[in-house]
Amino acid sequence: MKGLVVLFPVLFLFLGSFFGDARAAQGSKNGVYIVYMGAAASGKGSLRDDHAQLLASMLKWKKNSIIRSYKHGFSGFAARLSAEEAHALSKKPGVVSIFPDPVLQLHTTRSWDFLKIQTDVLIDSVPSPSLNSQDQESDTIIGILDTGVWPESESFNDKDMGPIPTRWKGACNAGNDNVSFSCNRKIIGARFYDIEDDVVAKGQSPRDMVGHGTHVASTAAGQAVQGASYYGLAAGTAIGGSPGSRIAVYRVCSPEYGCTGSNILAAFDDAIADGVDVLSLSLGGSAGIVRPLTDDPIALGAFHAVEHGITVVCSAGNDGPSSGSVVNFAPWIFTVAASTIDRDFESDIVLGGNKVIKGESINFSNLQKSPVYPLIYAKSAKKDDANENAARNCDLDSLAGALVKGKIVLCDNDDDVGSVVDKKDGVKSLGGVGVIVIDDQSRAVASSYGTFPLTVISSKEAAEILAYINSKRNPVATILPTVSVTKYKPAPAIAYFSARGPSPLTRNILKPDVTAPGVNILAAWMGNDTGEAPEGKEPPLFNVISGTSMSCPHISGVVAAIKHQNPTFSPSEIKSAVMTTATQTNNLRAPITTNSGAAATPYDFGAGEVSTTASLQPGLVYETTTLDYLNFLCYYGYDLSKIKMIATTIPKDFACPKDSGVDSISNINYPSIAVSSFDGKEGRTISRTVTNVAGNNETIYTVAVDAPQGLNVKVIPEELQFTKSGQKLSYQVTFTSALSPLKEDVFGSITWSNGKHKVRSLFVVSSKSSKSY
Repeated sequence: MKGLVVLFPVLFLFLGSFFGDARAAQGSKNGVYIVYMGAAASGKGSLRDDHAQLLASMLKWKKNSIIRSYKHGFSGFAARLSAEEAHALSKKPGVVSIFPDPVLQLHTTRSWDFLKIQTDVLIDSVPSPSLNSQDQESDTIIGILDTGVWPESESFNDKDMGPIPTRWKGACNAGNDNVSFSCNRKIIGARFYDIEDDVVAKGQSPRDMVGHGTHVASTAAGQAVQGASYYGLAAGTAIGGSPGSRIAVYRVCSPEYGCTGSNILAAFDDAIADGVDVLSLSLGGSAGIVRPLTDDPIALGAFHAVEHGITVVCSAGNDGPSSGSVVNFAPWIFTVAASTIDRDFESDIVLGGNKVIKGESINFSNLQKSPVYPLIYAKSAKKDDANENAARNCDLDSLAGALVKGKIVLCDNDDDVGSVVDKKDGVKSLGGVGVIVIDDQSRAVASSYGTFPLTVISSKEAAEILAYINSKRNPVATILPTVSVTKYKPAPAIAYFSARGPSPLTRNILKPDVTAPGVNILAAWMGNDTGEAPEGKEPPLFNVISGTSMSCPHISGVVAAIKHQNPTFSPSEIKSAVMTTATQTNNLRAPITTNSGAAATPYDFGAGEVSTTASLQPGLVYETTTLDYLNFLCYYGYDLSKIKMIATTIPKDFACPKDSGVDSISNINYPSIAVSSFDGKEGRTISRTVTNVAGNNETIYTVAVDAPQGLNVKVIPEELQFTKSGQKLSYQVTFTSALSPLKEDVFGSITWSNGKHKVRSLFVVSSKSSKSY
């Protein structure tokens, strides 16, 4: 993916260098390893014997080496070790895995209104409650693992909220910020984590000094704030997905150390003991780095959180549109892709003759509205000795200042070297008055450039401008300041940066799970960000940014609402409710596309875009049980002794199935179906079990299959007759084909309907020749 710096110039330029430096320092200087020892002791807060013995030995052997100790949701610790010491510890009794402490990265209001509109237009079902109609006092607790929070934001006021739930066992640790940082009935808990846990350094607190965590928390559960906008853009009421929910903040990312795995595991451990219902993580690893599950801090923490009834929602990553780039792909994680909404931030170009070309960006241009400024293609402004490719990409050292001064410059952006901000700064330093950037990918994602006139166009739009330049002796133009355009079509579309499937872990689980709005999202921001403020303006109270970081809390808010509506639902049943009611249709009543206009597939959007209403009353759910997850570990290749150490609850007579293998993963009771290494002549039969949660005792569901050409899909039985609420019934799906092997991965769906509810499971079938990741 072409640098996220292009998406969010201020936030991610900072985060890129800041977390990149942290990653380098972590590997070369700190020597921190995570020692994972599986399930926690049954006693509350007590250590397992082998855990206690190993800790005692460590403290005697290397007194100041222990950084963290995990004991609530799982067992283990983080310590400073040499590679040789780590290897020796890996042989000790009770140690499941030991691995270097990784540094992960952030995957960084109209959106909720758009989801409601999508539901109203596209879901043909009985009227059901919506997120905005849920009781204000939901008392669902959402834990946010991120960069902290800005508690003074109006999105976190606790007006009309009742007492803090008595089941809450967490803390409000203000650290060095105990004078100004305080919790309330909205933000009911706050913790922060740094490598040097015993040293209270300047700035150590849960306060957000980046903005990302504040944006995420308010998207998930912010109170309604009227008159919210980004300097007049996207004006309206900003509100989170579950405004009645409580927020618990776990600041796991710090300026000194980035987002370390040891801190993330510590937050999981605390959150399990604190009593959260939902955990939202808009962070993760990079595509191409596939760790074993027992070396992945998010996968490990999420496994134990789900064991304790906590739904864990994670961003899919921003390394799209490359195939197989999805991260956070463990089956117990709810993995979220990003899509657009029906709002566009339009900064148009007016050419001579008043021809208007639509562009995308956020700028507060002071240029005249009439096209009076000379316009030049950057290639034509190159120095005599400069490289033409560098010049047309507006490389500062390749442009002749005399040819740029006073002009609007048209720049390509296909060299993967300089960012859009670099091009802007270069042209500005040479006296240019505006920049038009050609970039098909980031054309749909608005970044902020303050008062400098800059807009982004597609190559198609660029062809019109180049034709105009080439036809005129003295071409002129202007760039108009940004306006918000709503009811934009088509929407949703899958964002170019959104990470794609298939899962690099296994093709037998479809990832991502679902998509949600993640482009141009307005939400709360830290209140002291002068760097984000345009010249002459006060720091913004709200900001517009994009990423799967933004789509993740949309799902976290929906999950909290479902939990409130259906308090007995397990994490997997909540995931099923979202996935089986998602839509694959846009606001043109046509199939969802990618940002390029190509038809999107489940590798792009999972089950589809979330429905905020139908998901509250799903009719049927697929429960992925503890036994399913244990079998998954067997099928993936973990031996029984290690599985018994990992799992908190495991049946006494549990044993790995005799025919364990990766193809058997397809049979865990997941809401979608993925079949790999498919041989059409041999066929494949998959089993699924659904639970009636509609509340009616007697109901009959009939099946409808949407299968691609060349694939035969048979469902037995074709009718499910339920006699009571809570009843479970099973069915089998047999895939066969005369084509062997399949020419490409194919997609379809199985939908059960009783006239009131439609419960859809998407499927993907891939052949033995399909590329592995």
